[in-house]
Amino acid sequence: MTVPTLVGVSLKMYFGHAQTLDWIARVAELARRHPAVQNGTVEVFVIPGFVSLAASVSALDDTPVVVGAQDVATEDAGAFTGEVSGVELFEVGARVVEVGHAERRALFGETDEIVSAKTAAALRNGLTPVLCVGEKTRSTAEIAALECLRQLDSALEGAPDGRVIVAYEPVWAIGAAEPAEPAYVGAVCARLHAAVADRPSSAVIYGGSAGPGLLTELGDDVDGIFLGRFAHDTDALGRVLDEAGARR
Repeated sequence: MTVPTLVGVSLKMYFGHAQTLDWIARVAELARRHPAVQNGTVEVFVIPGFVSLAASVSALDDTPVVVGAQDVATEDAGAFTGEVSGVELFEVGARVVEVGHAERRALFGETDEIVSAKTAAALRNGLTPVLCVGEKTRSTAEIAALECLRQLDSALEGAPDGRVIVAYEPVWAIGAAEPAEPAYVGAVCARLHAAVADRPSSAVIYGGSAGPGLLTELGDDVDGIFLGRFAHDTDALGRVLDEAGARR
């Protein structure tokens, strides 16, 4: 693989502002002393809530950790109450943004068309979309790959050039007790890798009940891991960073 091992964390809406900043401070300390993060072998991104985004950028300023947002508006400016544009996100220091997460689709009615518009908005504003794809029900790896490729093709249709991080998250595995099997994940991610091969520095990572120990089981078709609740414990995050560093 030509990209570093990626380790990403989305806090969703689990933490308040003070708790987020306490967690960010511990991540910053971890990043400052972790050799794989410091030498670029491992690329880390964290995605707090909107309210804590600017303060998180400031707290992580002297580390290699990239800060992202959990959502982005389809438009860059205008009368869109409650929305946050890619222009503003980039201005305050965000460099990645989640797009198309299964929860956004299920809870807020985001369609393929909306996901496509948000992907384009991210890329035209210098943000790397963390583009979430995944099948709803467990099936064969081949059927899962076809559904994920359909979602990916739809999201990238007409999108500007730029790096994309594809986050393969089987919907049935999100919040489950165990992640999908490594062979299953690898088969799907191999197909996704091929689909973004023409976008330099793009990567494919796995999320969905991901935690310590999983990276060592995943093959080279998976460039990293997208963590949720397991990373609330920064000691667990540190173990994942150790695993990521050992892959190189």
